[in-house]
Amino acid sequence: MTSVRERGTDSGEATRADRPWRIVGQGAAALAAGMGVGRFAYTPILPMMHEQAGLSPGLGAELATANYVGYLLGAVAAIVAPRVFASRRALRPSLAILVVTLALMPVTHVGALWSSLRLVAGVASALIFVIAADALLTGLRGHAHHLVGWAFGGIGAGIALSGVAVLVLRTTGTWQQAWWTAAALTAVLAIPAWGLRTGPASPEASPPVRSSPRAGSGLRWFGALLAGYTLEGTGYIIAGTFLVAAIDQTAPGWAGSGAWVLVGLAALPSTVLWAWLSHIWSRPALVLVALVVQAAGIALPVVAGGLAGGLAGGIVSALISAVLFGATFLGVATLTLAIGAHLRIPRAVAILTTGYSIGQILGPLAVTPLLHRGYHPALLVGAALVALAAAATGVLRHRFPHHLGPLPRRVRP
Repeated sequence: MTSVRERGTDSGEATRADRPWRIVGQGAAALAAGMGVGRFAYTPILPMMHEQAGLSPGLGAELATANYVGYLLGAVAAIVAPRVFASRRALRPSLAILVVTLALMPVTHVGALWSSLRLVAGVASALIFVIAADALLTGLRGHAHHLVGWAFGGIGAGIALSGVAVLVLRTTGTWQQAWWTAAALTAVLAIPAWGLRTGPASPEASPPVRSSPRAGSGLRWFGALLAGYTLEGTGYIIAGTFLVAAIDQTAPGWAGSGAWVLVGLAALPSTVLWAWLSHIWSRPALVLVALVVQAAGIALPVVAGGLAGGLAGGIVSALISAVLFGATFLGVATLTLAIGAHLRIPRAVAILTTGYSIGQILGPLAVTPLLHRGYHPALLVGAALVALAAAATGVLRHRFPHHLGPLPRRVRP
């Protein structure tokens, strides 16, 4: 018979073994609620609001911009006053506020109120992201850091869930029901996220900090990285906002919503895949590849759809575009932040996130004058901006200081 002491030891070991996966599950739920649904559900709902609520393309862009302004405000607040806005006591109110803002969207037809709700939702999404990311990076450090990628896949899961819900409602429901469904999904995801705890990692879990006489000497690479990441934020958000509406112009309604589901499904394992590839190839090379692929994916519905012609060609190009976009946008973000940390620039993550957020605000504003001609010109602008981001990031490959961190297998010391 097993003794009480032995049973207690086995139970303790099982609890410690299960704890990383519990953190992953709670963090993934928080990211799915705050980002996947709370932030990106607007993309598949946008065509329904055009058709049923009389939303103009210009106002649609303004609502997107309001959300991104709110996201920037939330990110800055978390940087300026982390003890107030980036602590776990801010997580639950942020989740609740996000659910309320989503549920209130169908209550009004006033553009100013819609913008205000999306602004507040953006602030809540940013705080949820910052708190969840901190919880994952500290809770999994040293013991199960390789699981962080699976947790960030929660964003893709949330995108896929909201996409499936809207896909069903496109034929059987209304735009109001779509927003209420998004609010309900967020509330359901908030249940496991409610218990997510943040706090400093234990000393034994933290890896030793290496010093280097050249630490902080990567300013020129960081400048190129910041420029590329800001351009990426500007270009990617154009597709992240208008991709479904653009596909709807030349394909059946189900194709746009179905493509958004594919974006989420492709994003789900993408962070794990890019992290694994970074052990083989250098991160600068991978970011360049990811940006080139993303630019091609954003332009594909316009270019390939026109070349192939016909309904079938438009649908196929739309679905391929969705996979390429979904498989790269989270990978670019995680690789870029990892490069910033590698270069040992103080507050690198905060600076890069701020540049990315500014780019997201500029994206919808930059293409608003083109929207009277449809969404296809906007996608081409987004693809061009991502291509410029690839060109700026390509500078990183010239004499990049790989020695500041572990060398990938394909990089010689």
